[in-house]
Amino acid sequence: MSSNKEIASRVLAAVGGKENVNSVVHCATRLRFKLKDEDVADTKALSQDDDVIQVVQKGGQYQVVIGSHVGDVYRELNGIANFDNTQAVEEKTGNIFDRLIDIISSIFTPFLGAMAGAGVLKGFLTLALTLNWVTDTSGVYVVLWAIADGLFTYLPVMLAFTAARKFRTNEFLAAALAMALVHPSITALAGETLHFLGLPVIIGASAYTSSVLPIILAVFLQSYVEKFFKKVIPNFLQTIVVPLAVFLVMAPLTFIAIGPLGTILGNVLGGGYDAIYGLSPVLAGAIMGGLWQVFVMFGMHWGFVPIMMVNLTQAGFDTMTPMLLPAVLAQGGAALAIFFMTKNVKLKGLALSSTITSFFGITEPTVYGVNLPLKKPFIAACISGAVGGAFIGFFEVRNYVFGLISLLSLPGFIPQDTKAVTGLVMAAIGTAIAFVLAFILTFVLRFDEQTEDTALAENDDSTPASPKAEALANGQTIMVTSPLSGEVLPLTQVKDQVFSSGALGKGVAIKPSEGKLYAPADGVVTTLFPTGHAVGITTTTGAEILMHIGMDTVELDGQGYTVKVSQGDHVKKGDLLVEFDIEAIEAAGFSTITPIVVTNTTDFMDILDMDQKEVIHGEDFLTIVK
Repeated sequence: MSSNKEIASRVLAAVGGKENVNSVVHCATRLRFKLKDEDVADTKALSQDDDVIQVVQKGGQYQVVIGSHVGDVYRELNGIANFDNTQAVEEKTGNIFDRLIDIISSIFTPFLGAMAGAGVLKGFLTLALTLNWVTDTSGVYVVLWAIADGLFTYLPVMLAFTAARKFRTNEFLAAALAMALVHPSITALAGETLHFLGLPVIIGASAYTSSVLPIILAVFLQSYVEKFFKKVIPNFLQTIVVPLAVFLVMAPLTFIAIGPLGTILGNVLGGGYDAIYGLSPVLAGAIMGGLWQVFVMFGMHWGFVPIMMVNLTQAGFDTMTPMLLPAVLAQGGAALAIFFMTKNVKLKGLALSSTITSFFGITEPTVYGVNLPLKKPFIAACISGAVGGAFIGFFEVRNYVFGLISLLSLPGFIPQDTKAVTGLVMAAIGTAIAFVLAFILTFVLRFDEQTEDTALAENDDSTPASPKAEALANGQTIMVTSPLSGEVLPLTQVKDQVFSSGALGKGVAIKPSEGKLYAPADGVVTTLFPTGHAVGITTTTGAEILMHIGMDTVELDGQGYTVKVSQGDHVKKGDLLVEFDIEAIEAAGFSTITPIVVTNTTDFMDILDMDQKEVIHGEDFLTIVK
């Protein structure tokens, strides 16, 4: 490994020198540049630098991921170029589009699994009807259809809850508002016009069942209405009077203005997509199939979710989802080719397992763990996804239920009324074309040699162990306890490519239920960011554990965090490290999901989690195998 000064010099040269830098700050793991011209930066050279983990271009920032010693590199960088911005934080960034994507993802993510499960069930029930396994009057069909279709019928209620959490307003008031939208007395008036105190109340042809935008807009406005009434109504009256006031204002406002406005916006979205699709379904399929995984990488895919939902609500079907299936499975085809091509045992195992997960619509391990680091397999998969998407677009395949984009979504391409399986067959053929083509193209394109060597080294068990861990015998295990109490999540659910890809090391994430971070093991505090949002501990057994409280929380400049230790302190397992205000952090628009990773993962044979759903601080959490 190079010295910190050498790393700083190479990074500065690669970003185009001081003259191309407007500002640079750092957080717990990365240098965050604002460049005058990002095209000047030599991203390829940085990506291939052994001391650079990854390069991320996001939200107007050019981020160079260094690791836990980024503070030392930053000091050397500032010494070389004498930048004026010596603080380690920057103002909040992000354009309207970025914020909109964040809102959509925050609202849909919590119940996406439930939607996917219900969608798959609807698809299989339709397939069962088509094959005459059941009838639509049988008890089995009626009961299962109720749960499969119920979620979509009353979708506004689900959206109300998650939107209320995002906009920091009362979930139950929001849910009550959604229930009014889908109340039988309202749905019975679909297509008609009422009058409320002389003002027209227009009920759409499909009313508001399965709608998306009206309730999201209503809850957004409710957040301001509720805050207003909480300010003007005395505390001792708020329990009853605030909900009453919110209902009296929001109910008529939603039905008279917000509901119709949401419907209009939905029509615009749906009409815009239909116009593009109408020009050339083949071109639309090629673009979506080829670029879908790129959209996923930058979080832009969330922007298409409302369009899919609007299509299903207004037309009863969606043409976008089928075109995306080849993009997902093509990544699996490329990974399978890597399985046959590589001689590295660890990479071979990862390639095979990630191929299997792609069948079920989970591509993060496939993309970030296998294809993207090797570059050309990812390109091969994108090309193949475009070909498969164009094929499916040519046959204008339609999807009739919402669900996770995977092989399990194929039955959803069968219309319930005609039971025709042509769409399912064409989608299966288009997906198979993409899978096989990606497999072949990966063999043809091969790998970039230098990139392959780096990727193999990252997955090679022969990487020399850190001297700190040499006292441990091979096969010996280290037990690490949980530093937080809360819900355990895989790293792939962390909304940051560097953590979710495992580039900083293996581990898991926790969505904390209590704002206290404890030491997971005996050791020394070797990384402590001044804002308190990130702490690194080197344990007495040599494991380097990084705990990053939330994503992009460096932007809070320490607000909501109270640090209880200092860098260099010796701590015991269970010692309190940081207290943080969950509500204040989330109110500022940041997630508190905390990745806990072993940054020197390659010094060990494996890092194993204990498959927990919930955890209490101090409970056994990770097993590190030497």
